[in-house]
Amino acid sequence: MTTKKRIALLVALLMVFSCLFTVGCGSDDSKTLNILNWGDYIDPELIEQFEEEYNVTINYSELPSNEEMLIKLRSSDNIYDLCFPSDYMIEKLLAEDLIAPLNKDNIPNLANIDAEIMDIAASFDEGNTYSVPYMWGTVGILYNTTMVDEPVSSWNILWDEKYAGQILMYDSVRDSIAVSLIRLGYDINTRNADEVKEAADELIWQKQNVLLAYGTDDIKTTMINGKAALAVIYSGDAFYCCEENTDLAYAVPEEGSNIWFDNIVIPKSSDNKELAEQFINFLCDAEVARQNTEYIYYSTPNAEALKLLDAYFTENETYNPSEAIRSRCAIFHDLGDFTDVFNTEWERLKTS
Repeated sequence: MTTKKRIALLVALLMVFSCLFTVGCGSDDSKTLNILNWGDYIDPELIEQFEEEYNVTINYSELPSNEEMLIKLRSSDNIYDLCFPSDYMIEKLLAEDLIAPLNKDNIPNLANIDAEIMDIAASFDEGNTYSVPYMWGTVGILYNTTMVDEPVSSWNILWDEKYAGQILMYDSVRDSIAVSLIRLGYDINTRNADEVKEAADELIWQKQNVLLAYGTDDIKTTMINGKAALAVIYSGDAFYCCEENTDLAYAVPEEGSNIWFDNIVIPKSSDNKELAEQFINFLCDAEVARQNTEYIYYSTPNAEALKLLDAYFTENETYNPSEAIRSRCAIFHDLGDFTDVFNTEWERLKTS
């Protein structure tokens, strides 16, 4: 064996032994982030930017509901380092001890988050210990002004038989049952089984007016293409749809609605907590947050980013709802074991 070959073999052996004492030779797990998020909920360019700046590989997965996120995080083979649950789900994750407290020293850009929104977030994450606000918005009705010639001021319009076959409902247990609860004058966080059953009964009757099955992201396409008159939708999606089709408008009914907050959390099982905190800090940068909100159209909680936005965003009540709108909206809270009542009624609704 030549000297060069002996040296090459020695180097190869050293590399093998080195791999035995490091995590994932050639694909260092400490430089990989596994992220679980909603669909269309981050600018892909920002993912690429973070990967390049921090020499990181991001594995990005999407899912359609908080409930599915909970299933993923409960799993024994959970791989995720970051996820983006809503307010009530954060309470649930805390109750089940599934998320880790944040080291705020690693997130100096947290100072950019609006103080009022931080206070609201503290109602489901005391002391803002486990989560950072990411986006927020309302639930309301998107409607086609060429098909609806009356004021859209009440949830009752979704039960109007003249719009049969022209109504889209959202495939979310809390959101859709909340619409019915509010219409009946009940609390969206009720723990009264009779009220939840009555709300479900009303939705079962209303299904005759609903176009096809309950939807999610497909609602946007249907409304943009003018294929339905009315849809229950999140404000960010409504803002996007209104830009794509100027016949569309958005309203938060006078009876009130849900105001929601999606936050960023780190699962307790994550092996990359510090790197995950770096990503959170990156998203809280004012310029990054501005670019992100302009891409996904949901309302940013980042006060410094808000200063960088033009009037197209800041003066639009779909994006930036007035105090009058916000004051008649409520936050979802975790219902604990009573969630089973909602799920049972939801299953009855979906199979009716």
